[in-house]
Amino acid sequence: MEIFKYMEKNDYEQLLFCQDKQSGLKAIIAIHDTTLGPALGGTRMWTYKSEEAAIEDALALRLARGMTYKNAAAGLNLGGGKTVIIGDPRKDKNEEMFRAFGRYIQGLNGRYITAEDVGTTVADMDLIYEETDYVTGISPAFGSSGNPSPVTAYGVYRGMKAAAKEAFASDSLEGKVIAVQGVGNVAYTLCRHLHEEGAKLIVTDINKEAVQRAVEEFGAQAVDPDDIYRVECDIYAPCALGAIINDDTIPQLKAKVIAGSANNQLKDTCHGDIIHEMGIVYAPDYVINAGGVINVADELLGYNKERALKKVETIYDNIEKVIEISKRDNIPTYLAADRMAEERIEKVRRSRSQFLLNEHHILSRRK
Repeated sequence: MEIFKYMEKNDYEQLLFCQDKQSGLKAIIAIHDTTLGPALGGTRMWTYKSEEAAIEDALALRLARGMTYKNAAAGLNLGGGKTVIIGDPRKDKNEEMFRAFGRYIQGLNGRYITAEDVGTTVADMDLIYEETDYVTGISPAFGSSGNPSPVTAYGVYRGMKAAAKEAFASDSLEGKVIAVQGVGNVAYTLCRHLHEEGAKLIVTDINKEAVQRAVEEFGAQAVDPDDIYRVECDIYAPCALGAIINDDTIPQLKAKVIAGSANNQLKDTCHGDIIHEMGIVYAPDYVINAGGVINVADELLGYNKERALKKVETIYDNIEKVIEISKRDNIPTYLAADRMAEERIEKVRRSRSQFLLNEHHILSRRK
């Protein structure tokens, strides 16, 4: 496997392999870009088929790179990184493993900050915290923000209003029919915000109890999972599966706005092009669902809920900026989101280069 080619393709800065024989730790830390600040990204634990598959998850699937763009678009002074731990999260975990991993993070001296991800928990983060301060999403008893789902939901709600403003010339969601796919922790809180504003909800989920809860508490209409795409609605909110905007679902959609919390909603970039040509306003997933990362990033300052929520509210402005760039450059919003992140990174990079150049000139004159 030609690792440097993988790294060069997406301009990764650093790839670290961490092992601890006694605990069974086998971890890969991928640091994509630290132009804006330390790399922040979660630790994923999974039963990979091979070491190459684990590396591809961190690099080829652009997990760390995605965090660079997400943090930049959210206006955070943080870069992007990601960790994958090879192992079965149901049976291979132990205290020594996460403490050993924490020591590796500490050795990076703040260059990388981790958090919870697929296959890891708050309890795992607490163990990492025993060895390093460079971890977020720990237990509230240690000064953490706790469950990020309500904050993520609030950010999606704010971003949805911005997208609605573009589609309907008003950001009011009162009377709007909103089809919510998935009623998990984030989507449940999102439904509450929408219900309180007077939206009409259509919901679906494979968890029938979650659906029934939304029906009883928010007066939602329930539909079967396969029917959510074709319902008559103003806004479609994918809050469960990834790759859900695809060749099969797009022809069924009747919504004018797509805005939800799910990650990686586009199956392929071509699907972002198609919905753009259809005139559907798409709120790019990593921009609209950034409330969680904004929330945990505030822990680095000493968590203040009011300050964190104020920052989450700017997701509204970020969606507006994406739409503005989309119009300016005549490109789909998924590309506009990337461009917004890239422009911010490039401005900081140029500013830093100019500063270093000026410092060099000053030192040269002194000599």
